[in-house]
Amino acid sequence: MTEVLIIGGGIIGLSIARELHKRKAGKITILERGKIGKEASHAAAGMLAPNAETEKLDDFYRFCEESNKLYSAFCDELFDETGVDVELNKSGTLYLALTENDSEEIRQRFEWQKNAGLDVELLSANDTKRLEPFISPDVRESLFFPNDWQVENRKLFHALEKFAEFNEIEIRENTEIKRLIVENGKVVGAETESEKFYAEKVILTAGAWSSLIETEHFTLPEVKPIRGQMISFHTAKQLYERVIYSPRGYLVPRRDGRILIGATVEDVGFDKNLTEAGIEYLRETAFEIAPSLANLEISEKWTGLRPISKDGLPILGEVSGIEDLFIATAHYRNGILLAPLTAKILAEKIAENIDSDYLKIFNLRRFQNRRDAMY
Repeated sequence: MTEVLIIGGGIIGLSIARELHKRKAGKITILERGKIGKEASHAAAGMLAPNAETEKLDDFYRFCEESNKLYSAFCDELFDETGVDVELNKSGTLYLALTENDSEEIRQRFEWQKNAGLDVELLSANDTKRLEPFISPDVRESLFFPNDWQVENRKLFHALEKFAEFNEIEIRENTEIKRLIVENGKVVGAETESEKFYAEKVILTAGAWSSLIETEHFTLPEVKPIRGQMISFHTAKQLYERVIYSPRGYLVPRRDGRILIGATVEDVGFDKNLTEAGIEYLRETAFEIAPSLANLEISEKWTGLRPISKDGLPILGEVSGIEDLFIATAHYRNGILLAPLTAKILAEKIAENIDSDYLKIFNLRRFQNRRDAMY
């Protein structure tokens, strides 16, 4: 028996476990269908870009921006707790215009974002090259987002894993939950094909696999996987300082000389195979942003499955009609960015019964009685 059972061992699940432990929520057990942290959390690029990626100022943007503001303290605390440096890079993000159409697009973006009060600068080609000397000579201008950062997501996961180890949060790998156990309107646990786990409270954080978990008492709105293929190069020293976007993809430099290029967006179910077309698209994206990479061999290729809901927004909070069942899934391309605030508001609700407006906005009740078309 455990006080809290978390189904899903990615960065969202482990971040919630950490916050619950800090609030003295009792014994916490995390169940993972495979190896913890080896799905979307491992595959991500670690960009923290609420401004560079937003198309409008809405509740979701505010959620992303507020979570981003928690990151400095989040990383500092993790270092104090575990000794792991998660390589938070606060040097900002560039969004390049490489064609005339790109220039038109980013100038329109600059106008509305500046008028909306976002922290964004429009840089000339020369100013852009001064920031990043090794980018394409074809750059025409760029947007600079000083508050859009990046984190080394694999080290972030390592820090959260260490926190769990140091604080006796139990982790069970290769434990695929098939269904929830609900009695008299209350969740009391979950089960695999051969084993049952009982708990006072259950949290679903299973990403793209969330809606595959069965229950007789409610139907979770579909959360499906969107494949993202990525590649990386490796240079002897770090050539780029900050995340660099174009309208066709992005480049993410790491401190150890790795350069990540991403990412495709493919609705192909749970297929995690790499494709020649996907890799070629990423190569073209890389060489357009940084032509000097054409002299290098690809050092790593991988895929990840991002979890998306019908409306593209997260699903968070209580499951109405089933006492003590909670959910935090469908973060799509923003799981790393949204981890600190997701963990905070879920832990506050579960341990202290403190409500957040975000739990109301992104609750799964929004799907009930709706007849929306599928994706």
